[in-house]
Amino acid sequence: MIVTFTANPSLDRTVALPGPLERGEVQRAVSVSQESGGKGVNVSRALVASGLETIAVLPGAESDPVLAGLRHNGVPFAALPIDEPLRTNVALTEPGGVTTKINEPGPIMDADQQEALIGLLLERARGASWVVLAGSLPPGFPADFYATVTRRLRNGAGGGTPLIAVDSSGAPLVAAVADASADSVSGKPDLLKPNAEELAELAAAAGFATASTADELEADPEAAAAAAAAVVRSGVGAVLATLGSKGAVLVTADGAWLATHPPVAAVSTVGAGDSSLAGYLLAHGQGAAPADCLRQAVAHGAAAASLPGSTVPAVHQTTPEAVTITALRKD
Repeated sequence: MIVTFTANPSLDRTVALPGPLERGEVQRAVSVSQESGGKGVNVSRALVASGLETIAVLPGAESDPVLAGLRHNGVPFAALPIDEPLRTNVALTEPGGVTTKINEPGPIMDADQQEALIGLLLERARGASWVVLAGSLPPGFPADFYATVTRRLRNGAGGGTPLIAVDSSGAPLVAAVADASADSVSGKPDLLKPNAEELAELAAAAGFATASTADELEADPEAAAAAAAAVVRSGVGAVLATLGSKGAVLVTADGAWLATHPPVAAVSTVGAGDSSLAGYLLAHGQGAAPADCLRQAVAHGAAAASLPGSTVPAVHQTTPEAVTITALRKD
């Protein structure tokens, strides 16, 4: 069982444009689609598409369109009832896959609701192999929320502690790496899934001496591996860094690898990173070696980019045999 946790889920609307986005002009959409979303929700959707057992933990009223969409698509979930509606995010996609996203902030939840949401996760995480903490945090949540939840999961699971993955950005992601709690139980995850921009931010937070921009990391896999290695040395179990069309890098304490996929005709990049994480977890659950977990991650991400809107691929739609794996230096 893989449990995903999305504190700030959304209804994701994707508007496909016939040409480049023209600021200040009127443009007519080619198509409009919508899916229940948020990073953790997307991971659960991708796992369901491949027949894996998963449950998405999230807030939301029973009648909220996000929960209605999950029911419609057969995605198991456990929701904490709240009064406020969940947010709606809009993605504008141009031919070639260029995507512009406009994300709402999300509902406000007080301290009692935040604690109840953690309690619901702890309950559903019993016996899970992985717990995925994913996405942005709603207004008012502390930046170290994911580090706190990670410690709570490890303190409360006894001998059955799940592996924990974090996929976020900004302050919550940095706090997950910089966890400085006096608690003897670490709040750092077993797996981090940053993109290039987030990896640059993480490496700086981990004290990596050589600062790099997202573009530089995407262009130089060795530099990406070195940055990810700095994060691993800080106490994180592994870093799966997605580098857009350049593939992805996986760094563990034991090695570093680059995976690349032949170019695909990109339609929409919405949710491609979430699908990559789902592919990694799918392969890990099958006992695959780290490099082969990376292989499936890149195959999933490439397949997602070739699909419209926030559509997630099933494993049979992916081509791991097309992925090239290269061992890298990490120092």
